[in-house]
Amino acid sequence: MSEAINIGTIDDIEEGEARVVPAEENGTDVDIAIFHAEDGNFYALDDTCTHETASLADGWIEGTEVECPVHSAKFCLKSGTVLCMPATRAARTHKVEVSGNDVLLYPSVSVVGA
Repeated sequence: MSEAINIGTIDDIEEGEARVVPAEENGTDVDIAIFHAEDGNFYALDDTCTHETASLADGWIEGTEVECPVHSAKFCLKSGTVLCMPATRAARTHKVEVSGNDVLLYPSVSVVGA
């Protein structure tokens, strides 16, 4: 299991918003977007849409879904599953935990069942 990265507190990302953890900071080769979904939970996906180069963190969060800001592909924040075209490939998930008030990211650790 990879080491956890403390990306801040639960108050640092407002509900319905996202923050990007750059590749240089997360130790992988991709930027990772941390989403504070409308269900109150935090989720993490690779930040780049699988359809075309666009930041999912710049997209629109509704419930536990994110819509790409370029061509409106939608992804499930829980599993990374594609919910509508034009994307056809799921986004990679990363484990996120809340410990007290801290949000911890485990880069490259997939969500169980995702």
